[in-house]
Amino acid sequence: MNFIDYFILIVYMLGIFGVGFFLSTKNNSAEDMFAAGGESPWWTSGLSSFMTMFSAGTFVVWGGIAYEHGIVAVVINLCYGIAALAVGYYVAGKWKTLGVNTPAQFIELRFGAAAVQFYTWAMMVFRIVGVAVSLYALSVVLVAMMPLPEGNFLRDEATGNLSLTWAIIIFGSIVVIYTMAGGLWAVLMTDVLQFIVLNLAVLFIIPLIFSDAGGVSAFIERAPDGFFALTNDKYGWFFMVGWVLIHFFMIGAEWAFAQRFICVPNEKDARKSTYLFGGLYLVSPLFWLLPPLVYRVINPNADPQEAYILACKTVLPAGMLGLMVAAMFSATASMVSSQLNVFAGVLTEEFYQRLFKPKATEIELLRAGRIFTVILGAVVVLVSLAIPYLGGAEKVIVSITSLMVGPLLAPTIWGLFTKKINIKALWLTVSVSFVLGVIFKMGLAKEGFLVGEATQGLADWANGNGKIVDLIIGVVVPVAVLIFMDKSAKSVAEGWNNVENLIAKSKEEGEVKKASDLPAKIVATCLLVLALMMFGLVIYNEQDKGLLAGFGLVLVLIGGGIFSFLKIQKQKA
Repeated sequence: MNFIDYFILIVYMLGIFGVGFFLSTKNNSAEDMFAAGGESPWWTSGLSSFMTMFSAGTFVVWGGIAYEHGIVAVVINLCYGIAALAVGYYVAGKWKTLGVNTPAQFIELRFGAAAVQFYTWAMMVFRIVGVAVSLYALSVVLVAMMPLPEGNFLRDEATGNLSLTWAIIIFGSIVVIYTMAGGLWAVLMTDVLQFIVLNLAVLFIIPLIFSDAGGVSAFIERAPDGFFALTNDKYGWFFMVGWVLIHFFMIGAEWAFAQRFICVPNEKDARKSTYLFGGLYLVSPLFWLLPPLVYRVINPNADPQEAYILACKTVLPAGMLGLMVAAMFSATASMVSSQLNVFAGVLTEEFYQRLFKPKATEIELLRAGRIFTVILGAVVVLVSLAIPYLGGAEKVIVSITSLMVGPLLAPTIWGLFTKKINIKALWLTVSVSFVLGVIFKMGLAKEGFLVGEATQGLADWANGNGKIVDLIIGVVVPVAVLIFMDKSAKSVAEGWNNVENLIAKSKEEGEVKKASDLPAKIVATCLLVLALMMFGLVIYNEQDKGLLAGFGLVLVLIGGGIFSFLKIQKQKA
């Protein structure tokens, strides 16, 4: 990266800061901070859900799979789209009809206070450690691309690049500050802006990487055997079906996604937002995985995990590499900010308000939400900084808690539709799945504590069929337990009546909310700023002037078109 790349990156960082603090004016209550006041446009919610799936791993892990295995990486990511469309049809609208501000409110109504506490702390440990690992991975990737001159206090003298410690602190602080200031509005809008930057950077790379490979036909001819197969021995159709089922539970019940269904004005918008999310995942994976796919024929001996980064460095002109770094930061920032907002909301309502100040005013709840956002953000940064010294402990934590994700999420979706299951079904589902998970994923692992002469055959099967084991523990067992508990229950659960009463109350109040047009104005302004940046890079670069100018012109037309559409809509109103 050179001066212009750093300039682009800094402008981007300042831009999302500005958006976060601008949107802080819309936060006047806890509902505003954690549910966007129910005024988020459906497309904003959909794009935010799309970005919530991204992280540094999207580029490192999936880029590596694409480089190594080919088109199968695209097919795996298409499974997210199928799962999201199913969630849009069956689940998303149901969340909106509940009349809750956070998913935790539903859990309490349906299963009780004990379930909320269990969900909160179990999921928080899993997600906080998970996003900390993602922040660390992002920082490792980006510092390799960011050399600094001697004497700069941010420089690591051993590498000559940005210090990993400072990278974690800087990147983490940026996310925490804009999430704290703007709440869910800031999360939603920065996700949308990050979507624009990500896709702009990726689409810009595609013609350049194909040109460097000698064209599309040359790429096809030089690709390894089996590179365009839809499945392979490692990722077969059974794995794909399991991937869809697991992510149906994840997208339908994980709190970060459920919050996106709650924050829109009505049930129809909740479904539309999820259809947008799913539709994008049926189209976009091919585009953003093309760089590592094509790079395979340019450099067949690269480290797969570095393929995406190397492809960018190979073809991007000055300035655009800075935008690509911004896009990679955006991917992880979206994940981190989503989790911070969700759990800050839960702690505000289920911890601060319930235990300490039941009669807290909206201003007090808003202040508490911001404080919890900062505290959680600080924990994420500290865990990220500690990862090199944990000796792999963070992987153990993620492995153990991930055993509970499917069993935790399945009862949530089940509880949305069936009347009979109660908290006993939740405890049994979690207990059975967790015990089986410990047995198969730890006890029967290589050199596990249960491996012996009598269990060697079972251990060999489990280790050779890890994906089948994951599907059984994460989907088959929870569903089987829930079916059993549902069929054996003799009466309607009290929690179902609580939910029904809240739905009736929400319908009686009949408050009709309208989607705000502010997000569209922010997007249009962002597109025009990016267009100016493109035109500026035309002057700075000797090559690719036509491509830069063309992208700039397209952005001007789209941004101008949005402003024109809003003006026409206002006149009609």
